[in-house]
Amino acid sequence: METAATPPSARTPEPSPAADPPPVTAPHSPLALELLVHGVGGTTPQEMLGDPRVQLITGDDTAACYRRTEDADAERRPGAYRTRPVREAYCWSNLTSGNGARALWLILLPFMVANLAHWMRPAAPPGHRAQRLYDLLVRLLALTLTVLLAAAACEVALDLSAWQCAGTPVCATGKSWLGFLDPAGGGWWSTPGRRLVLASALPLAVVGFLWWLSHRTWSAYESASPPPRRPGTSRDTPAHERTALGLDGFWYGRRLVARLRAAHTTAGVLTIAAALLVASLRADDRAGAVALTAVGRTLTGLVVLLAAGTLLVVWRTARSEAVRDEESDRLAVRALPYLALAVLALTAGYAAWSRPAAHSHGPLPGVAAFGGIAVLQGGLVLALVVTAWFLQRAARGEARTALRGMGGPAVALLSCAVAGVLTGGVAQRFADWIDGPATPGQDHAPIPGPPVLLSWQASVLPALLVVVAVVVVLAGVRVLMVRKRVAEDVPGLYDPRERPDVLRTERIAGTIARAGLTDAAPVLVAAIAAVTLVLGAGAVAGAWLTDRAPGRATEGAPPFVHAAAAAAESLGSWLMGAGVVLLLTMGRRAYRDHSARRTIGILWDVGTFWPRAAHPFAPPCYAERAVPDLTWRMATWTERYDGRLVISGHSQGSVLAAAAVWQLDLVTRSRVALLTYGSPLERLYGRWFPAYFGPPALTGLHREMDDWRNLWRFTDPIGGPIRLTCEDGRAIDEGPLRDPLAFGRTLQNPLPAQILGHGDYQADPVFDRVRAQLFARLAPGIPAQRSDPGENQGSSGRSSA
Repeated sequence: METAATPPSARTPEPSPAADPPPVTAPHSPLALELLVHGVGGTTPQEMLGDPRVQLITGDDTAACYRRTEDADAERRPGAYRTRPVREAYCWSNLTSGNGARALWLILLPFMVANLAHWMRPAAPPGHRAQRLYDLLVRLLALTLTVLLAAAACEVALDLSAWQCAGTPVCATGKSWLGFLDPAGGGWWSTPGRRLVLASALPLAVVGFLWWLSHRTWSAYESASPPPRRPGTSRDTPAHERTALGLDGFWYGRRLVARLRAAHTTAGVLTIAAALLVASLRADDRAGAVALTAVGRTLTGLVVLLAAGTLLVVWRTARSEAVRDEESDRLAVRALPYLALAVLALTAGYAAWSRPAAHSHGPLPGVAAFGGIAVLQGGLVLALVVTAWFLQRAARGEARTALRGMGGPAVALLSCAVAGVLTGGVAQRFADWIDGPATPGQDHAPIPGPPVLLSWQASVLPALLVVVAVVVVLAGVRVLMVRKRVAEDVPGLYDPRERPDVLRTERIAGTIARAGLTDAAPVLVAAIAAVTLVLGAGAVAGAWLTDRAPGRATEGAPPFVHAAAAAAESLGSWLMGAGVVLLLTMGRRAYRDHSARRTIGILWDVGTFWPRAAHPFAPPCYAERAVPDLTWRMATWTERYDGRLVISGHSQGSVLAAAAVWQLDLVTRSRVALLTYGSPLERLYGRWFPAYFGPPALTGLHREMDDWRNLWRFTDPIGGPIRLTCEDGRAIDEGPLRDPLAFGRTLQNPLPAQILGHGDYQADPVFDRVRAQLFARLAPGIPAQRSDPGENQGSSGRSSA
């Protein structure tokens, strides 16, 4: 889109339109409906409709359609609506920011980010061989995140608590909750194997909680079905303009999520079983216990066999979008988690077997798996880069794609980084707490502490934050430069007779400059991803080459190097812990405070639009409820009342509106007009998700509709132009709209007009004119409803992205 770098004077300012044309008498005009869809963050139906008296028409407490009380029976009185449409508001905010339990979704952030990578695939032609490989690589990467989470829970419970601290009298002293595990006490639970079995309840509870949360949301979100489609065509759509969002099964992921949930639950349980097996089997090998060693190797074989079955399920679980996937899962898929639990129970019995000579010393055997997971994730990301490169080469006409098609691999890498920070932060802070005043891993510390790799990963975090700070500073410099350049053109957009105001001009220019930063987001993502990859590889290499934390590994280096390494290690450890504490604090506040919960809901509105195609433990996709809701409402209303409909979407609501229109049959779709404002359809979704919202897909959507208009402003940091032209030469975009509407104080505006930015599009007179044109095009004689100022403000979709 044209960003703040483009001088506003280069565009013709939008004139203030005259009053709407007078209504044309049409006794037999069909009833018209304006269906309003709010943006992110949500708003009330009273605000959307500009009336405190509203009535629920259809829906429930989670999502529903509302009308003003006086319009509730409009279909019974069509004569009263010959000159104005019926206005109806669809409210979906409770899908993301409803009850306090949704605050728990914060812990699922890495899974959500990984799921986004699946949908960022470049827009290669349908059937390209690399598409299936790309999707598979993302699913495998998502599986490693589940394994990493289970391994981190095992690190805290099994390694730091049961193995290191409980087995070290100095550490266990003064901790009553570890007293019965102290080997000096000689209790039944005091042997290393039994301590590990008891501690394994914690990581098992974590995996069980994720399963429960996924299953709970699965039954509520992934079960909506699309309406039946009527046969017939309105306009032919070329194959390259078709999009998966219009397929019957796109918003029905019930069976796929169930299969992935079974696979990820199995992987988590097997990770716990492997942690128990490695320690017990090594003790048996050292003791020469032939029988126990044979049992351990047999259980290892079972774990490997189930792990292979899990990989097979992930390999074969691809999305079926052309038709609804309603096939029942095979018994083997449904039984996988139960078989894993059975193997875990057998492993627990094996680990708890009496071994009088066994003792725990040093770190838990098998902690090197953290390095293996990091290397595997890095390899998968590099494979994604190569695959995305081939897909981008095959894509045509996608010059505005973010990061030249590398958005998916970059976001996938960031999901691994976020997961590493959260898991490493928990382990580091727990080790500091359980070890008292000593520093784990140091010569005088009673316990070795967490794996060396986690210390190296923590030590590179300050360097990453420095890079982020540099990019932020450069962005600030860019804002100042653009503001200065744009300020020269701002007065030319308004009445030249108005008195110049330097402060007002700079404020408007600054808003435009800051709004343009959205288009520079790929630079920040690319910088963070590149530095993360390099520093992450360096952390793995440093851990494997030295097998010591950075501070101890540089003891023989020059003093400056040693001091820098020790400082980075300490600061990074605290930064990791601070990130975890911040996340927990936000979750606790969101659970108690509705306003905070609504703020967090805004983040999920953007991140959870897409179905759970890669990770079943990601926050649920609200669009799998909202899109069928809107589709059902449009299809049934137009068919029952033979009416015409304008669906009006603001911000994220415009994305839901477009997705719902794609799901309509062609006959119904050709009778629906679309009005979007503050829309991220092209600026965000078209650039980051080109395979689904690229120019060909948006062109096909407009070709199959009655009409489409889009309003945008330079001052809007979220919305932008669609950049399409109608077949008859008319532009879809109306804008950039003037913002603020008045520069200074005038007779008509005695007080300074507010800079509206992303909200209050309906306060602009252009909105009424464009809406009138859409209704006039749908059915002559049904002009836009004339509303008072208060109503305009109430239905403006005040939410912000």
